Amino acid sequence: MRFDLIPNGGRVWCEGRRLGYVQGSMDLIFCLLLVCGTERAIAPCVPGCSCRNESFGRSLICMSSSLQRIPEDIPVDVKKIRIENSHLAELPGGAFAIARGLESLWLNFNSITLMHSKSLQHLHNLSELRLQGNKLRSVPWTAFQECPALKILDLKSNRMDVLPEHSLRYLTNLTYLDISLNQLTVISPDVFLHWPVYQRTQQPGGQDVPNAVLALHDNPWLCDCRLKGFIHFVKSISPPIILMNSYLACSGPHSRAGKFFYQVELKGCFKPSAVAENTNVSVPFGQKVQLTCEATGNPTPRVWWTIGGKVIRKFNASFTNIDEETVRSELVIPSVHSTDGGSYVCITANYLGNSSARILVNVLTPDSLPVAPSLSPSSSEEENVYIDVRIAKQTVYGITLEWEAVTLNPAKTWYTLHFGKFADAKMEMIYIGPGVNTYSVNDLFPATKYQLCVTLRNQLPKRSQCIIFVTGSDISELEQREKLIHIIVIVCAMVLAVPAGMYACTTETPFSCFEKCGKFCRRHRREKALKAGTRDVTFDSLQTGSDAELCNRASKEDRRRRKQSDDKTHKVKTEHKNSDELY
Repeated sequence: MRFDLIPNGGRVWCEGRRLGYVQGSMDLIFCLLLVCGTERAIAPCVPGCSCRNESFGRSLICMSSSLQRIPEDIPVDVKKIRIENSHLAELPGGAFAIARGLESLWLNFNSITLMHSKSLQHLHNLSELRLQGNKLRSVPWTAFQECPALKILDLKSNRMDVLPEHSLRYLTNLTYLDISLNQLTVISPDVFLHWPVYQRTQQPGGQDVPNAVLALHDNPWLCDCRLKGFIHFVKSISPPIILMNSYLACSGPHSRAGKFFYQVELKGCFKPSAVAENTNVSVPFGQKVQLTCEATGNPTPRVWWTIGGKVIRKFNASFTNIDEETVRSELVIPSVHSTDGGSYVCITANYLGNSSARILVNVLTPDSLPVAPSLSPSSSEEENVYIDVRIAKQTVYGITLEWEAVTLNPAKTWYTLHFGKFADAKMEMIYIGPGVNTYSVNDLFPATKYQLCVTLRNQLPKRSQCIIFVTGSDISELEQREKLIHIIVIVCAMVLAVPAGMYACTTETPFSCFEKCGKFCRRHRREKALKAGTRDVTFDSLQTGSDAELCNRASKEDRRRRKQSDDKTHKVKTEHKNSDELY
């Protein structure tokens, strides 16, 4: 600010304006103070906003502006600030400290996600704070120590999911609190029992306390035992505490969804306990085993299974809610191997604690089972039993194998399943108990050649008892479906299509079938090459060998074994027929 003093006549000019005459130095100082005060009272407004003189004082209004932070040049004399529909994301510490006379602060419909604990510093006269329609997940409740005069707090339509026990401790003069349309599920009744306003209403003469309005509706309240105290508080509310909407409703659990608070009666919470029906289980190798655990607790406990400290994911675990406090879990192992033995732990937990039950699984291998003649085939007839092996169906990343065999005593006959990659010298052996004729192989790798054989127990596999198959490459679903259809046609129904592009054949595949399919394959590849250029067909993805290697013509020895098996079957049927004729 520039001042010009004209000696002749004692005139004073300020920024080109004549202020008047001065007689001495004291008059000049008074003039300067008057001018400075006037200039400060009409401080400029924030760019992009407007300033108005209201009945209560000066206000700053920024509506639908491009503001991304609180302006630093807020006029010091404003009584009300209204910044709405802008891009504010944070309320930093001391953001409004320059406007110490501020009484009303409206920051609705911004994108505020963070509020600093010192953001309301020096706002001792603030009586109204509105933060509706922001993205606050929590509020620093200690910040309200700076605002003893606060009467209206609007936090509607935010994302708050927690209300701490002492959150209302510093809101001593509040007459309106709106926390509706948030994400609150469970809160303690102590939140309001520790509120100074509520405490004054419980004292003698509490009816003289000014009314205080609470808006708690449209939150996803979870009506389990944790909400028992709060529901009791809501039912007991009476003036001067007033609910804006007294029809608070439950969102869960499922059995109470949609019910109003006054319609539910809740039980107390307690720590869970786990109980196993059978704590020691012995099961033959290859058999199915089902482990059962029952968990009781309130709120309803979670249940999971572990072995060796690791959560079990490879077996299916089912969970059934018996009632509000009881969960029954079943862990199913479809075919136990020796590696599946051990101590299985059923763990249950809720917010009050946890409990566990152990089940010891002993796997009885064929060597540990009683030796019976039928379990240890030694006769030449059983050594030559023909086993028909085939792929029965597909799974997501695997196959289900099925076999048929004619033996002297099917109810006591064990099988050995040999499985591994085709090039591996040693295959994994899986023992299958009597009465089981299917087995699923999962988690197959793409573009890999496998061999799978089924024999009587402890016998070496023969070529006629094996299936060789190759998984295709990982491809898109549409391309995958197209290739699989072609494979089924090419391999003459000896192939099962699986999602990885799998095809298979047994060594018993008739050569005439392959001869026809081979011609079709070559013709189809020529047609596809003309249409798709360099696109390969699935037969090109074979890792090793040719058609002859994968599906060899049945040897004389294989035909002889099959004939012996058929003759034996016919012999058994004839003996039964002759015995029937005796009667």
